[in-house]
Amino acid sequence: MSEPAASLKGYLIRGLPIIKEGDDIPTLIQSLFEIEDGDVICLASTIVAKSEGRMRHLDDYQPSSYAIEAARDLGKDPRFVQAVFEESSDILIERPFLLTVTHFGHIGVNAGIDQSNVGDEMILLLPRDPCSSAQRLRQALGRDCAVIITDTCGRPFRNGVAGVAVGWSGIAALRDWRGELDIHGRALSITQEAIADEIAAAANLLMGEAGDLTPAVVFRGLKYPRSGDDLFRAKEKDIIRSRLNR
Repeated sequence: MSEPAASLKGYLIRGLPIIKEGDDIPTLIQSLFEIEDGDVICLASTIVAKSEGRMRHLDDYQPSSYAIEAARDLGKDPRFVQAVFEESSDILIERPFLLTVTHFGHIGVNAGIDQSNVGDEMILLLPRDPCSSAQRLRQALGRDCAVIITDTCGRPFRNGVAGVAVGWSGIAALRDWRGELDIHGRALSITQEAIADEIAAAANLLMGEAGDLTPAVVFRGLKYPRSGDDLFRAKEKDIIRSRLNR
């Protein structure tokens, strides 16, 4: 007799207010939804960043000569370019867009800085340390659960953006299939499944974009490993990054 298929359910947490600096996201979530052990809570990076005071005015930045020159080539505000530089540990591509490495290891356009759903002349930075943020939020929820902080990111060789994990806690970023046997009995030697990114992408489908954004999703029924490797590939093992740095 075959085993019943696992059931995975996704729940939008509706009713969250517009998040401001200092807001207690775990308390707000618990007032709207009962979190259970084993749940995976996905939060848009925007609300985490806002609660942590990561909103900035462009006038907070004094552009360097390098930022002014780059901004001229890119057709962007020099203050914005300076903000990107300050949020980056490395610049991989300067034209026709800025592809950078954030201080916590994420690679993305404009260091993930967001100009949507904020006021004029305002920008929203990513959380300073998203994995630490995820750990703090998970502990505050008081359940044996996982938290993933999501963002959207473009992908090489493909059109469109997809949800990715920029921070996580209580869940392994990767599920390691190496050593497992395929259907022909051969041992897998390479496969590592980016489960945190897969969950983030599924969450993004439910969250929506632009004005329809609902920035919190709970998945229930998912079996997941609790510890594992990092999502961000080490610089010395990243072939594409080494080519870009030439």
